[in-house]
Amino acid sequence: MSTDNYYIRRRLLSSLTAHLDQPEITVLVGPRQSGKTTILKRLESELRAGGRKTLWLNLDFEDDFRHVASEGALLQKIQLELGSGGGVVFIDEIQRRENAGLFLKGLYDQGLPWKFVVSGSGSIELKEKISESLVGRKRLFELSTVSFGEFADFRTGYRYTDRLRDYFRTEPSKTDQLFREYLMYGGYPRVVLADTHQEKMATINEIFRSYLEKDIVYLLRVEKSESFSNLVRVLATQSGKMVSYSELSATLGLSLATVKLYLWYLEKTYIIDKVTPWYTNIRKEITKAPVYYFRDIGLRNFAAGSFGALSDSEAGFAFQNVIHAMLKERFPLADSTIHYWRTKDKAEVDFVLRSGDTVTPLEVKYRDMKKLDVRRSFLGFLTRYHPEFGYIVNRNYSDEALICQTRVRCLPYWELMFEEAFP
Repeated sequence: MSTDNYYIRRRLLSSLTAHLDQPEITVLVGPRQSGKTTILKRLESELRAGGRKTLWLNLDFEDDFRHVASEGALLQKIQLELGSGGGVVFIDEIQRRENAGLFLKGLYDQGLPWKFVVSGSGSIELKEKISESLVGRKRLFELSTVSFGEFADFRTGYRYTDRLRDYFRTEPSKTDQLFREYLMYGGYPRVVLADTHQEKMATINEIFRSYLEKDIVYLLRVEKSESFSNLVRVLATQSGKMVSYSELSATLGLSLATVKLYLWYLEKTYIIDKVTPWYTNIRKEITKAPVYYFRDIGLRNFAAGSFGALSDSEAGFAFQNVIHAMLKERFPLADSTIHYWRTKDKAEVDFVLRSGDTVTPLEVKYRDMKKLDVRRSFLGFLTRYHPEFGYIVNRNYSDEALICQTRVRCLPYWELMFEEAFP
């Protein structure tokens, strides 16, 4: 049996490979168990097959950890294994090393002949302090859980890798079947690879427990792990809805400051994303109620008690959650931000994409569409702000019309994965 039956190809691999020839340290971050070790092992395997020397250290193992006790200890190990002629040094779980940022800075500033590639799980230390210490010395890559495109590519045996768009167009019922599975179980690699519902349930439970124990209790020293877990569960039931900090505080019996701190932890450890409202007055974005989306829809479903069994009403919010993830994948740049829009009279648009001075409204509809149907709220946004483009993302329908001088496009969700979706 082909190894591709067990390995999910990740699109980030090509970017990581391309960066190997750059002097900066390659830093791979992302949620726990999103596949960081697997993708780096694949990269190392390809390098070795091409004749390049590599060294692999996993700081979860004590025998490897001792080699990073000091710069001198690590250089001694590298010299022993690779010699002085160059090579690639992989350090997995770098967040285990105290002051990892300063440690890596010291190595980089020596102008050594070896390329360093490091990875770490959802540690705030890793992302915040390494970013601070390694300004101009690193390139940060983020590996999320498996996207729907990667999932569909894997499940179709990579027969349509360069023709996925054609596959989605030609096989709508098979595409819908794949998407329903993804919508229920999400994209954690081990969950995708598990065969049965029971195995998937056991796996997502273990991933959540591991996250609480290793990231929240051990690394962040959160004492009220049960309250933290309850916050995740409450958020899961409110995914895609406006969140009131004071209501969360009252529901969970936590102070307002603690609620905000825990939410910040959840963002920094790659569990949730915060979406703020869009206003022409940017001060209001900061003060008004945000909306939270889960990075992985399977984890959201597990926390909400609907893993593998979404009701129709839940499926709509789950669909919106996945659309947010697709948009985030398409608009990763700092000058592109994702918001929502809501007025005092409760007119709302699910997403507003802001890129420089350009704003683009995007409405999400899970139900089957037969014609281009524009809600009053969406129409209100068009008449008030006159954007050049607007989008209605749904499950199966394509159309286009000029409405209030705005070019409104109706797209099936999978079109968001392709460059042609946005002019």
